[in-house]
Amino acid sequence: MEFKKGIGWRCCYDPETGRYTAEIGGGPNHDLYEITKEIYERVDDPDVEWPSSLISKGRHLYMAVDDRCGPPYTVILDEDYQEICPWAKTKISGTVWPTELTDAAVEVFASEADNREQRRRKRKEREKK
Repeated sequence: MEFKKGIGWRCCYDPETGRYTAEIGGGPNHDLYEITKEIYERVDDPDVEWPSSLISKGRHLYMAVDDRCGPPYTVILDEDYQEICPWAKTKISGTVWPTELTDAAVEVFASEADNREQRRRKRKEREKK
């Protein structure tokens, strides 16, 4: 695996899978993303002022929040996040959002539109059981 990192972010290219992934934060506030090759190639460009803003344009996979504005919580947007980002050290923070709530949030928030297809497919699989 090949890594690029900076203050508050780290990106990974896995040549075995061809995947580009990234994390922002760490510790109590932690986000994982599946990113494009273009994002990976630009993230450490000196002209990019805020690499985390560029990374957050990827597909959001996981979010742990403990920001003192309320109780800590975790949102698992893609249940396969550990397979997609095996290198990331995640820690469940507080309560994990229920699947139904996560499905609803993905349908409502434009920022999570990239997750709609995989969430809908997983929901259909659950309903078949």
